[in-house]
Amino acid sequence: MHAHHHGESHGHAHPHPGDRSGSARALSVALGLTVAYGVVQVATGIWFNSLALIADAVHNVSDGAAIALALAAAWAAGLPARGARTFGWRRAEILAALVNGLALVVISIGIFIEAFRRAGDPPDVAGAGVLVVGLVGVVANGIPVLVMLRASTGDDLNLRGALIHAATDVLGSAGAALSGLVVLTTGWRAADPVIGALIGLAVLVSSWGLIREALRILMEVAPGDCDPREIGQAMADHPGVREVHDLHIWTITSGFPALSAHVIADPGADHDRLLHELEALVQQRFRIAHTTLQIDRDHSELVQLRPRAEGGIRRTAPLGTPEPGDR
Repeated sequence: MHAHHHGESHGHAHPHPGDRSGSARALSVALGLTVAYGVVQVATGIWFNSLALIADAVHNVSDGAAIALALAAAWAAGLPARGARTFGWRRAEILAALVNGLALVVISIGIFIEAFRRAGDPPDVAGAGVLVVGLVGVVANGIPVLVMLRASTGDDLNLRGALIHAATDVLGSAGAALSGLVVLTTGWRAADPVIGALIGLAVLVSSWGLIREALRILMEVAPGDCDPREIGQAMADHPGVREVHDLHIWTITSGFPALSAHVIADPGADHDRLLHELEALVQQRFRIAHTTLQIDRDHSELVQLRPRAEGGIRRTAPLGTPEPGDR
């Protein structure tokens, strides 16, 4: 711990996160289409005795729940900040994305277990029926994917989670159609559990990136496109800055990065001007609009009274060039 001289400048630049209304509309359309086709698939999968079709059907129905969760999270994220929730419910979208990612893992494990059970004694499968339903599924599941792709801005993890669910539905329907075609043309009944297992593998793989990104945000790791050392050095090299420390960069929710730092100014520097220049630097160069900066005086004269802050980033200077305040 070390003392700070307060009463200097604190800056807050508040962003206006992207409008999520387009995402909400896309999720609503996707929810209706996914649930409707999922119910049809469950019934036809049982009727035709196809694991590939049942696996895709179960995945489809679970995707309805996943999209409903994403839609609820998008609604919650739009609620205003109130009381102790100073950022509102923005993190609800990240929690929904994490739950959806974990749900994909559970679904894939269930498909693997059923595929293994059926592989030893593949049941008879109505190949023609599975082929037709699978092809219809490619179209029915493809529509929600296109709707969400049009609404996606690339920084909405919640929408991305729902999109991955829907995209794996398209893959699952294609796999089911393929299994029906193989059974119909070759009579190889094992094709159904084998392709069902491959669908499960695709679902498992698709969950990894979603879970990893959600955990990065919840653990407050710096965004992947933000290098704290680079940002800290850019701030420290700005005219009037002697040192930057206590630098923290994290993501509040998708597309909402934040930064806080303690800046030691050179003697005689205009703190108000320096504050606004650093805010502009961070926003324009590194696209971080939410900043909390504390500008403080040069404490070099107090160096014997307390240790210098750990991890401070100092201004780079040519060799042999003394910095202001150096002794």
